[in-house]
Amino acid sequence: MTGHGFRADQIDTSKPHSARMYDYFLGGKTHYSVDARAAEQVEAVWPDVIPWTRANRSFMHRATRWLATEAGIRQFLDIGTGIPTEPNLHQVAQQAAPASRVVYADNDPIVLAHAQALMLSSREGRTAYLHADVTAPETILAADELDATLDLDQPVALSLNALMHFIGDDRKPYEIVERLLAPLAPGSYLVLSHGAIDPRPGLSDAVTELYRASGIHVQGRTLEEVTAFFDGLELVQPGVVMPHRWRPGSERERTEAESTDLWIYAGVGRKG
Repeated sequence: MTGHGFRADQIDTSKPHSARMYDYFLGGKTHYSVDARAAEQVEAVWPDVIPWTRANRSFMHRATRWLATEAGIRQFLDIGTGIPTEPNLHQVAQQAAPASRVVYADNDPIVLAHAQALMLSSREGRTAYLHADVTAPETILAADELDATLDLDQPVALSLNALMHFIGDDRKPYEIVERLLAPLAPGSYLVLSHGAIDPRPGLSDAVTELYRASGIHVQGRTLEEVTAFFDGLELVQPGVVMPHRWRPGSERERTEAESTDLWIYAGVGRKG
């Protein structure tokens, strides 16, 4: 593993962290009281946050399954992995295609502490974890763990789920995605979901302020701004939509997709 000087006991429990708050919203147990308090403050202002989070998670599952079955992808690079919550991406991919290879990357020491759960690969496949930051894409692409696990001469699915809304414009989010996609082989895919701007008056501003007061920068983007991450790629139908409207599986999912708005956008694009 690439630790870059981090040890699991260096986890900062004095302030909330977005990955641990996400774990709270998913009903997990890998968070601290500081995260629960911050998450409860967000939920009080924005009751949709739990269905929002679960819809995003379900989108990741469906997109991964589609890539492994319909698109024939056998390699996955998941950045901003977060705290392991079953089923993890590699479990979905390897259930569909046991030989799938997955590299996870995250910059939170708590994910490093739980990385063993991400390493339990199928016999035929392989998983690896590296501690790295999406804002330094070259450190991910040059990591030994990635080189040992993925062949960049073959198609790779790059997953950036609920990550880029934590990257402000000043950190050049579009350039980061371009740099991550640049070395990937033709036939690779980008899977991306991104928090949107809720049209209800004042709601997005209130949520943004709560996160920023906790030291977490967050920036919702419009449909056009999220779609711009896919510039130069061929969008898979139905394009960039709310995640529960991206190829819903069951009748219940289809009904929910028609009746509920959740202000997050998601899509899958293919590199030509």
